[in-house]
Amino acid sequence: MTLDLRADPIALTAALVDIPSVSRDELAVTDAVEAALRAQTSGFEIVRDGNVVLARTDRGLPTRVILAGHLDTVPIADNVPSRMDTEDGEPVMYGCGTVDMKSGDAVFLHLAATIAEPAHDLTLIFYDCEEIAAEFNGLARIERERPEWLDGDLAILGEPSGGWIEAGCQGTLRVRLSTSGTRAHSARAWLGDNAIHRLAPVLQRLSEYRAREVDIDGCVYREGLSAVRVAGGVAGNVVPDAAEVDVNFRFAPDRSVAQATDHVREVFAGLDLDFQVTDAAPGALPGLTAPAAANLITAVHAHGAAGVRAKYGWTDVSRFAARGVPAVNFGPGDPNLAHKRDERVPLAQITQVSAMLRSYLTGAAG
Repeated sequence: MTLDLRADPIALTAALVDIPSVSRDELAVTDAVEAALRAQTSGFEIVRDGNVVLARTDRGLPTRVILAGHLDTVPIADNVPSRMDTEDGEPVMYGCGTVDMKSGDAVFLHLAATIAEPAHDLTLIFYDCEEIAAEFNGLARIERERPEWLDGDLAILGEPSGGWIEAGCQGTLRVRLSTSGTRAHSARAWLGDNAIHRLAPVLQRLSEYRAREVDIDGCVYREGLSAVRVAGGVAGNVVPDAAEVDVNFRFAPDRSVAQATDHVREVFAGLDLDFQVTDAAPGALPGLTAPAAANLITAVHAHGAAGVRAKYGWTDVSRFAARGVPAVNFGPGDPNLAHKRDERVPLAQITQVSAMLRSYLTGAAG
């Protein structure tokens, strides 16, 4: 399919949605994006790396803004091709990826092709495999193998944010807490020691946990500590001798992974448990005081948009923040609708986000 980058970004969103691109099957959409950038933009160095397309200008401008978006989607659920409808009287587009995040990709591609005199040098990164395990993430590979492509003064990820600037992101930590006991026949339970019962103090502490709220640059991050999996049991007539619970800690970006780990250890201190960290990723500070970020906020406010809030959840902004690059999530679509069978984006949000970013990237908003 040929993509028309100069078309209305609403039409471009539909064209992208109509190219299926479930994770690890992004070849067709990546080919289309690469071909369109090569044919319809000027002044960009364009590099293809697997199913990642990289493009950047080198105009010698004092600042560089990175526009990054993933091209993959979750599995299709009878929601491709796209279709138009209305919701509460307002036009919307339904389809897999409309929210997460082909509408954001469409805005970035459209602006790359239609802004002749940007106020910043631009870097575009369109990557694969964001929706699956981190080991496959295309941006992570670029970070390892071509780290200079992640350098800039501000990174904007087109993750759905409802037209808000969602700054930074939470960190995430997963811990497995394991107990052991003595196996026995359940008819003679007193001869055993039930490992599942030994999880009771863990669940009690989780139910009593009070989440911390932290204000950073005017963004309030609320932490959360939750049991997300419980496993144990041998058979219907056996007292189990092993049990475990997985706990997920979503922490504010003022904590490091090490500090988050220490905090979770403190929560369960004194319990007879095996404590194993199974996954961890740092958060990202909002960085809204950086000049490039402050100018983006000005552009958003100039168009009457809602403003700035904390990002709940982890996103790839963390990769940029770890390199000292302020990063925000900013795109059309309600993140609560991502991955749903009835995923849909208001057409007005695509238009609004495009206008706000155009104002920012051309310097029209100061």
